[in-house]
Amino acid sequence: MKHVLLFLATLPVFAQSPTFKAEVIDPKISIGYGLATGDVDGDGQIDILMADQKEIVWYKNPGGPGTPWKRHVMAANLTARDNVCITARDIDGDGKVEVAVGAQWNPGETRNAKESGAVFYLIPPDDRYQLWEPVALHHEVTIHRMHWVQDTDGKYQLIVLPLHGEGNEKGEGAGVKMIAFEVPEHKKGDWNYQLVGTDMHLTHNMEPMEAKGAFLGMAVAGKEGVQVFLDGADGWAPSGNWMVLKNGVGEIRTGKLGNNQLFTTTIEPMHGNSLVVYTKDSRRVLTDRLNQGHALVTADFLGLGRDQIAMGWREKNTAEQVGVRLYVGTDEAGKIWQEYALDEKVDMACEDMKAADLDGDGDLDLVAAGRTTHNVVIYWNQRF
Repeated sequence: MKHVLLFLATLPVFAQSPTFKAEVIDPKISIGYGLATGDVDGDGQIDILMADQKEIVWYKNPGGPGTPWKRHVMAANLTARDNVCITARDIDGDGKVEVAVGAQWNPGETRNAKESGAVFYLIPPDDRYQLWEPVALHHEVTIHRMHWVQDTDGKYQLIVLPLHGEGNEKGEGAGVKMIAFEVPEHKKGDWNYQLVGTDMHLTHNMEPMEAKGAFLGMAVAGKEGVQVFLDGADGWAPSGNWMVLKNGVGEIRTGKLGNNQLFTTTIEPMHGNSLVVYTKDSRRVLTDRLNQGHALVTADFLGLGRDQIAMGWREKNTAEQVGVRLYVGTDEAGKIWQEYALDEKVDMACEDMKAADLDGDGDLDLVAAGRTTHNVVIYWNQRF
C-alpha cells in the first residue's frame, strides 16, 4: 500500500474556520490518566469523570461555559499505585452512568498480579456526591484500558485490556489476554468473565466498533498493528481481520467519510509522532510532528455529515509545542485534510480527550486532560 505524507492545504474551504474557545475547569490535577463523560447525578446534563493519579473524580456540569465545574471525589487510594483508566455509561437505563475503573498501574511488573493491575466496579451511594463503594473484579497484570460495550442482544459487557501479557519483557512473551466481563444483576456478587487470547503484545488502546446502533466488534491496537475481535456464539475471539498490519499503533479510532465510506485513524507508533488515516485504498500521514501522541477522537464537530479528527500529544515537539489539533477532511473521500489549532492560548500536554455536547447547544465540545500541564480543559465548540 502506498504511503503518503500529506501536506495540508492552507486555504480555508468553509465559510468560517472551526472555532473553539478553551476554558480551564481544573488547573491542579496530578496526571489525568483517563477521561469519561456522562450524566452522573441524573440531572439531564453531561458531566466529566476522570481517573487521576490517586483519586477518581467527577465534575458537575453547571449548564454551560463560564460557571465553575464543582469537583467531587468518587473514590481515593484504591490501590498502592496509580489509577490508570475509567469508563462510564448508562447500562441500566435509569439516566445515570455506571462506572468502572482500572488501577495499580505498574507496567514494569508483568509476573506478580498482586503488584500489578486492578479492576473495580464502583457502586454509587444514594447520594452520588459522596464516596462510591469499590467492588474488586478479576484482573490481569498491567490493566490499561476499558470500555462498556452493548452487544447485538442489547446486553452490556465490560471489556478490559492490559498493556502486557503475563511474564512479558519488552513486548516479548505471552500475548495479552483481554477480559470480557458479564454484568451481573447483583453488582456486589461474582462477575463472570472470559479471558480472550489476543496473541498481541503491548496492546495500548481499543475501539468499540458500532454502526447504525449495532455493535460490530472491538478493534485492538498494539505492537503488531490493529486487529478486530468479534463476540460470537462461543464468546470473544480474534476475527483474523487486521485493519492495520505490521505498524506499531498506540491509538485507534474509526470514523465516517462521505458516501457511506469509513476511515480508520491511528497514532503510530505507540506514543508516536505520526497521525495516520487509512481509507479503503490508501494510507495517509497527516502529520509526523507529534511527540508522544496520546489522545484521539473522531466525530462530526462541524456538522458536515462526515467526521473530523481531534488529536493531542503530551510532550513538547521540535517546535516546543504541546497541544490539540483538529483535522478536517475537505473532500468526501478523505484524500485532503486541513489542520486547525483549537486554542493555543492554553497549554495542554494531552493525556486523554473525549467529545460530548457539554452545553446542550447541539454541537460537540472537547474535554482534555493534561499530564504535565496538570489541567482539565474544555474546548467549547463555537459553531452555534
